[in-house]
Amino acid sequence: MLCPTSRGKTSGRTTSRGAPTVGPVRYTSSQGDGGAHGDHRRRGAQRRPARPDPGAGRAGQPLTTLSGGERQRLKLATHLGEEGGIYVLDEPTTGLHLADVEQLLGLLDRLVDSGTSVIVVEHHQAVMAHADWIIDLGPGAGHDGGRVVFEGTPADLVAARSTLTGEHLAAYVGA
Repeated sequence: MLCPTSRGKTSGRTTSRGAPTVGPVRYTSSQGDGGAHGDHRRRGAQRRPARPDPGAGRAGQPLTTLSGGERQRLKLATHLGEEGGIYVLDEPTTGLHLADVEQLLGLLDRLVDSGTSVIVVEHHQAVMAHADWIIDLGPGAGHDGGRVVFEGTPADLVAARSTLTGEHLAAYVGA
């Protein structure tokens, strides 16, 4: 829902460091209007919905305060109407509530359904279990990793349990 007073226009203001604020200013119907306008740009942090959309920051939130995952989701949201292309996301679940991970998975499904290729670097087991294809690097981390130790579907990884990731994913899905 657009703010009835500003009609979604940003304040044009910047933070004390000169960084732009996130816009356009929108809020959900659960936030109501409650005479928010003269204050929604200043009180953005206090007017958050209970579960923010996994692509949106708070109204008026400085871009410099967004995490890497939040910036990725915001950028991704701006490209949702486009067809084709390839997206590479590096741990997009960072900072998300578990309920919002489900929303993110739905968003990724819609991108794939529209013909977009999505490559996700992720440790979150729900994302791995949801993937079409997994490339597991290892066998360990850092200097002990970097080799492809598995390539295939999540079901194949769970069935093989041939890697540390496979063992943890099997426990996660209850296999």
